[in-house]
Parts: sequence; C-alpha cells; structure tokens
Amino acid sequence: MKNKFNIDLRIFEDYYSADYFKKTREILNKFKPNQLVTMQWFQRKQNTVICGIEIIKEILRLSNIKNLVVEAVEEGEIVNALEPVLKITGKYSDFAHFEGLFDGILSRASTVATNARNISIAANGKKVLNMNDRMDYYTNQQIDGYASSIGGIKNLVTYASFEYLEEETVLNGTMPHALIASFNGDLIAATKAYKEVFPNNDLVVLVDYNNDCINDSIMVCNHFKNEIKALRLDTSPNLVDKSLANIEEVDNELHGVNPKLVKMLREKLDLNGHQNVKIIVSSGFDENKISYFEKNKVPVDIYGVGDAITKNKIGFTGDIVLIDGKKQSKFGRENAFSNKIKSIKYR
Repeated sequence: MKNKFNIDLRIFEDYYSADYFKKTREILNKFKPNQLVTMQWFQRKQNTVICGIEIIKEILRLSNIKNLVVEAVEEGEIVNALEPVLKITGKYSDFAHFEGLFDGILSRASTVATNARNISIAANGKKVLNMNDRMDYYTNQQIDGYASSIGGIKNLVTYASFEYLEEETVLNGTMPHALIASFNGDLIAATKAYKEVFPNNDLVVLVDYNNDCINDSIMVCNHFKNEIKALRLDTSPNLVDKSLANIEEVDNELHGVNPKLVKMLREKLDLNGHQNVKIIVSSGFDENKISYFEKNKVPVDIYGVGDAITKNKIGFTGDIVLIDGKKQSKFGRENAFSNKIKSIKYR
C-alpha cells in the first residue's frame, strides 16, 4: 500500500508506544477480550487549528485493524477548549498502542498549524516565510511543512518540508551570512557570485552582515541596478545598526530589526530610485512582533519566522468515555458532543 505520510512502520511493532499502554492491552486481552470502548481526544486552548487527522487516518489505514468506528473533525477545522476532535470506538486492545502516539501527532501538527494561522493573520496577507528548519530537529520538517501549509503558511525552504504536500515544490530562500563571510564580508562580491551560479533565481540580498543595513543596501542596489528583487534584514536583537547610532534610544527600541530601521531603509531606497525593491525582515519575529509592525504601518513586504512556528505548545489528551456504550470516564472527562465531528472511513 502507498504510504502517503511515510509512516514509520515500526509503530505497528509498539516501537513508539509507552509501556503502560502495551501492558494494559495484554491485561484487557485476558480479562475483557470483547469489551468495546469509545476514546475521545481533546485539547484546552481556544481557536486551535486541528491538524494531524489525515496522518492518523493513514496510520489506521496501514494497520490491520478492521472494526473501528472513527469520527473526527476535518483537517484544518478550528475548535475551542474541551471540544472533542477525534473519537474511536472498538476494542481498546486493538488501538491502545496508538493512544499516546495520536496525542503527539495532534499536538505537534496542531501547534504548528495554529501558529501559522495566527502569524498569517497578524501579517495582514503579506507573504510569510517558514524558516523553522534551523530551529528544530530535522525529521520534524515533513510534518511541520504539512501543518504550516494547513495553517496558511505555504512558503517553505527545504525539500523535506514539501514531502507531505501535493503542491509543486518551490523553495523560498535568500543567501546566508556564511556566503558573505566566504567573500571576506564583501557584499558585492558575494552577490555577484550568487547571481553567476543562480542566474534564474530572484536576487535577494542579506544586508545586515556588517551591521550597516542602510549603506550596504543602497550600495548593492546601486551596483546591481534593477536586478535586486529584495533585501533581507536579520539584525540580531543585541545590536543597534550603525545607521541608528545617533538616535536616542528608549526601551531597546533601536535594537535588532525595528520599525525605525525599516522605515529609514524604505525612505532611502525610494530616494535612490529603488522603489521596486522589497524588504524582508527576520530575526525574532512572531505573531506579536508582526502585529506591532503592522499596527505601526512599518513598510515590510515579507516576514521570515523561525521558532515562532513551534511555540505555544498545544497538548492533547485521549480518554475512554464510554464502555460498551455506557458512560465511563475519569471525572471531568465525560463524553462530549460536537457537530464538527463526522464519521470517517479509514480503509
């Protein structure tokens, strides 16, 4: 069978299952072999974008379990605290080993999807680059790229991030600081080399290497005329760009990539005839910082985000809520109704 999400088949050998789930399965196989249970999954935050349902369906499809009744919300559905998002009815011994696994899938994917949606909303429709590849373990790129896309951020920077997606792979990215360093900090030389090796790529230049974003931006734009597509500012939060050195600072307002620096850059670019050059900002941008920039009408064209994609963890819990059709659950975890849940086929 085709394995759409490249599921590690060792999950069917209990490789990823907590020991107590395996032991519970053995106990129930001995004492309650025909017992039917309904397990319900939920989380505790408002406006959560649910993601991971399709991955769970794929796991169930690849399994040899035939008699489960599965109900779930649609991928990308927005739910609130305590709303059930997934219910499975069947012999608990058939799917006990998936309980914690499904918790984790829903948690990771829904966290990324929710953050992506919130960041997209904050950006007011402007393009957002998902640059989280450098902030997390590499094997998360596939599920994170998928979840990011479900949440609304489809601009990804690695091939792995597109693995679970049906969209055409179009990598987004700029030059790294390492390229400029390799040319002894010579931004012109590094940009020339980039252009020569990748003549058909958009020419996007990183301009904070020398902590002199304004002067380096004007220099590189003047040199390459109309060939520059965009400039990226990535100033570290512990630095103040040289162009702002003579401005009195209040509450670290001049540190890192800040509104004054971006507005100054836009003004200087326009005065020098580079009105078509876009401005990309990165380094420490999250939903709140993007909202602040948008509220203050900072002339940003594209936002780059990193670890903001995986912050604000959303945890899921699976609980038995019915046994043989009768109410039975941990206190406070009763069977809940939701008109968003629909019966689904997994085989």
